[in-house]
Parts: sequence; C-alpha cells; structure tokens
Amino acid sequence: MGWLRKRNRRKPAGRRIELPDLEWPRAGRVAGALAALAALAALLALGLDQPVRAVVIDGPFQRVAAVEVEQAARGAIRGGFVSADLDRLRAAVESLAWVDRARVQRLWPDRIRVEIVEQQPAARWGDDGLLNTRGELFATGVRHVPPELPRLDGPPGTEWQVAQRYLAVQGRLVEQGLRVAALSMDPRGAWQLTLSNGVTVRLGRRQVDERMERFLHVGAQVIAGRAADIDYIDMRYSNGFSIGWRRDRKPARTTPAAMAGRITGDDRTDG
Repeated sequence: MGWLRKRNRRKPAGRRIELPDLEWPRAGRVAGALAALAALAALLALGLDQPVRAVVIDGPFQRVAAVEVEQAARGAIRGGFVSADLDRLRAAVESLAWVDRARVQRLWPDRIRVEIVEQQPAARWGDDGLLNTRGELFATGVRHVPPELPRLDGPPGTEWQVAQRYLAVQGRLVEQGLRVAALSMDPRGAWQLTLSNGVTVRLGRRQVDERMERFLHVGAQVIAGRAADIDYIDMRYSNGFSIGWRRDRKPARTTPAAMAGRITGDDRTDG
C-alpha cells in the first residue's frame, strides 16, 4: 500500500533524556473538539471522506519498531480520512508493550500523523518484568532485562507500592555513596533492601519508614568503609539495630563503629 512514512529523531549520544510530562495541552480542548466535530460533519455531508493516503509515524524508535506501529495503525483504521476513529487508532498503538503514550491527528487533506512516546524502564520487576518511572508494570516475559536496573519484588498488585518506596530512598542513599541493588516485600509485608555493595538491610513489617530513617542517619555511617566485612544490618528493633558480620570477618576487638552496630536498645519487635 506504501502509505507508511517514518520520522526517526536521533538523540545526542550520551545525553540522558528525562521522561517528559505526558499530559497533552488542554487549552481550548472543548471548543476545539466542538469545532472539529462540526467540520467533520460538514465534510461527511459533502461526501468528501477521502481514503487515508499516508500515515506519518514520529518517535525515537529505540525500543519500538516502526513496523509494529504501522501494523497497529493499519489494523485500527476504519473508513476514510474524515470518518477514521482516531481514539481507536490511538488505543491500538498504545497497546504495544513499549509505547507509553501516543498522539494521533489528521493532516489535511489525506494523511494521519501518529506520534509515540516510548516507555522509560526505571526498575526490574521480578525475573522478567519492567516498571516505568510511574511504578507501572508495562512489560513481562522480557528476555533481555537491563542488568543495571535495580530489582524490585513483591506480591502481585504491589508494584506501585514497592516502586514508591524505592523512589523515596534511592536519592538519599546516593547522597551517602550507596546504591540500591534490590528492594523486596515478602507476602507477610516484611521489607528488605540490598545495596550494591552486597550488604542487606532488614527492615521488617512495622515502622518501616522510621527504621529506614534510622539506617540513613546511623546505619549507613557504620557500614561506610566496612561493607566487605558486613553481611547484613538488622533494623527490626524499637530504637537500635544489629550487625551480622561475614564469616571470619567479625572484628577481633570492639571499635567505635562495631559498638554502634551492636546497639540494640530494646528487643527486636517483629520478624
């Protein structure tokens, strides 16, 4: 049929592109919609509903192939240029796994333009899923998951909850020279954080925010420079924490850092 035209926007090498605000302009939406409906009705009445001669597809095409968008658009177009259901076409394109948002518009006299915004993966979900920057699970069964992404885990339906906790702490950890490798919530609601240096932080089920604050203010300083010696930090105490040393790495004598690590205050409050 020969009606696909592809526009490939090249991005500067090495430049990180932040996910833009995906709300399309709303000014004059109601008035514009009414005017468009009136114009379309007039064209239909005059018998000027020409066939769609071309579809212009615009986007970065880093994860989505132009041919995928073509096939989705081709299968969704019904009728001619005037009578084509653009909402139907947009929904078909947005059903593609790596398409986050699509914008569809008519280009007079016989073309339709499809502009796509691709999904931006922010984290892995389990073994083969991907979450976007809003904590939405947008792909499963992914064969090649980017290994540099942190891994998040939780019971089905908790993707947003786990992602929000990750987003709340990852920036503050980076400020202390630490990075999240994994964050998980088990079926009982207990949280566990694994840092890129291999240290596990056990947060438990209760007072998770308070325990995280305690780790950020005290625990993170204790493990500074000693990550190779520490297996885990257990924050499941009312006002303290304990350290689990790696085998054959427990300090032979008590140092200020080691003492701080063994301050537990009260007994552990949950499992």
